[in-house]
Amino acid sequence: MPSLPLQNQDIKPPKVKKRPHKLVKHGDTRIDDYYWLREKENPEVIQYLKDENEYMKQRMEHTEAFQKQLYDEMLGRIKETDLSVPEKINDYYYYSRTEKGKQYSIYCRKRGSLEAEEEIVLDVNELAKDQTYLKVGVAEISPDHKLLAYSIDTDGSESYTLYIKDTTNGELVGTPIPNTHYSLEWANNNKTIFYTVLDETKRPHKVYRHILGSTPDNDELLYHETDASYFLWIYKTRSEKYVMISCENITTTEIRYIDADKPGGALSIFYPRTEEIEYTLDHHEELFYIVTNEHAKNFKLMAAPVKTPDKTNWIEVIPHRTDIKLDGIDIFRDHMVVYERRNGLKNVRVRHFRNDNVHDIEFPEPVYNVIPADNPEYKTDLLRFHYTSFITPMSVYDYNMNTGERVLKKRTEVLGGYDPGEYTSERFFATAQDGTQIPVSMVYKKGMQRDGKNPTVLYGYGAYSISQDVNFSSNRLSLLDRGYIFCIAQIRGGGEMGRQWYEDGKLLKKKNTFTDFIVCAELLFEHNYTSPDKTVIYGGSAGGMLIGAVLNMRPDICRGAIANVPFVDVLTTMLDPSIPLTVIEYDEWGNPNEKKYYDYIKTYSPYDNVTAQKYPHILTLAGLNDPRVQYWEPAKWTAKLRVTKTDDNLLMLKTDMGAGHGGASGRYDYLKELALEYAFILEVIGKQ
Repeated sequence: MPSLPLQNQDIKPPKVKKRPHKLVKHGDTRIDDYYWLREKENPEVIQYLKDENEYMKQRMEHTEAFQKQLYDEMLGRIKETDLSVPEKINDYYYYSRTEKGKQYSIYCRKRGSLEAEEEIVLDVNELAKDQTYLKVGVAEISPDHKLLAYSIDTDGSESYTLYIKDTTNGELVGTPIPNTHYSLEWANNNKTIFYTVLDETKRPHKVYRHILGSTPDNDELLYHETDASYFLWIYKTRSEKYVMISCENITTTEIRYIDADKPGGALSIFYPRTEEIEYTLDHHEELFYIVTNEHAKNFKLMAAPVKTPDKTNWIEVIPHRTDIKLDGIDIFRDHMVVYERRNGLKNVRVRHFRNDNVHDIEFPEPVYNVIPADNPEYKTDLLRFHYTSFITPMSVYDYNMNTGERVLKKRTEVLGGYDPGEYTSERFFATAQDGTQIPVSMVYKKGMQRDGKNPTVLYGYGAYSISQDVNFSSNRLSLLDRGYIFCIAQIRGGGEMGRQWYEDGKLLKKKNTFTDFIVCAELLFEHNYTSPDKTVIYGGSAGGMLIGAVLNMRPDICRGAIANVPFVDVLTTMLDPSIPLTVIEYDEWGNPNEKKYYDYIKTYSPYDNVTAQKYPHILTLAGLNDPRVQYWEPAKWTAKLRVTKTDDNLLMLKTDMGAGHGGASGRYDYLKELALEYAFILEVIGKQ
């Protein structure tokens, strides 16, 4: 099949009008020709997005049969009718299942034993019957298992409507509550719930106490966070003793709590917010356990008496370590599980409360990922975790914390004869401009020759201290089996190598993220894994900013790029506090109302740095209702690139007109989107 750029050359891209808009700050004047694309209610804006969608469709029309082939391949590896591993909560076993032909999960339970009759708690397919998009936000069962609180979003805006359902008869209880966020918790009396609502910038800023039988209009406002840089999150300790309300921004935490047995009481504050001090809080018998970074860049573990939790009474449990980052803990009646990160790899340590016995859980592969399950039971000796690698499909284990015995409960089945022995993974380090060693993890099919001719996808993110750990993807086999190498550049700004790793890739050090990515690509070329004309780079959201910045700095390192919901209009967005997340993210990117941050952001903001040069082939994806990266960012970026770049390479923008940040919500629709992305990659580079 000919390469994509040679197809449909007579199809012309849509034209978008320039309407210069002056932006002035700190005496600096910028002219934004496409600022008007923010006008979502303007029919011209919607028409422009539709025109771009039509252009993309026409330019990719010759790949439709190939997209169908890719879709069928990926679907053919999935067990469409499947069942999750049941999770025991009191006398019930909860699980979800999927049915062939249905887009969404069905949430079920059985009482007493796995042989009991199935009860359907929530069928998301029924909720989505008349919807083109549907996401479940929360689904929390009451302590007596008679009521289900669940919320749904039907347009991708991440504003959820909350419902309460009687599980005994399937009827809805009370009045739905609109404009809620992800977190919700039940009190132990089975009739009180705590939930958050959003302000006009989509920030969860208020916590309400709702009592069943009352109308939402009469719900009591329990807490209101007025600082626009903070958001609220509610969780319950595994001991079921306390409901926690965490008030957080990117660098600071403040937690309030209430006795779950006395939900009508007042909130207590645990430790007042102190700038750049983060902490999480859990409970065990007479102690609170605190994971904090106070005087501990990589975090430490402290304990405080429940009755006298004042800071003066805190004692150290796990000290700060410069070479190990403490990611978090899980508390059970008899055990504490400690999650650590050493040299970029996860470690799980189990400590027995009664005898202080400590041991690490060992894992079989040199590069892997382990993710704790929900583990709702407090009085248990079993820790459930998910294990995966580039080569091992997601596997669910029950681990006996006393004996060390582990039982494989389920490994995601890959239909069609997948053989892990046919693939190899590697991890190596690229040297950054300042000498820092940057991890790169890769997977490929055995037999790969390092001749510089291997088609390669290089993925990166690098923000918010979020670690990009390896994982298995049966969909990715459609690339690997065609001779592709898939790589993850674990660049600064993420959390892979400790807290300093994050701090060295944010604020006035943000450009380290971009240059790290570039040296990772260069290492692949230097060691003859691939070459620039065989490479596609990929990133989404903050990783889309990465892609945009790298394309401006070094467009020569790849033949193609995919920017998924890319945050590319950084300077203008961060100057507008009315946009969701702007104020919250001052601690990540800097507040450009301060000149030093304005000047620095301006040097890398992808939209502001588009220049008259050659760019590779680019596919950009957006969501019209995206509250995190507004649709106009990729739209403006595309428009500016199209009139500025000096090449004839392909530039396409696809906007999902009914979705948000995560794209399509149905599992089949998601595969269709992925098939489009893979078709773009395979056409730009070529199939082996």
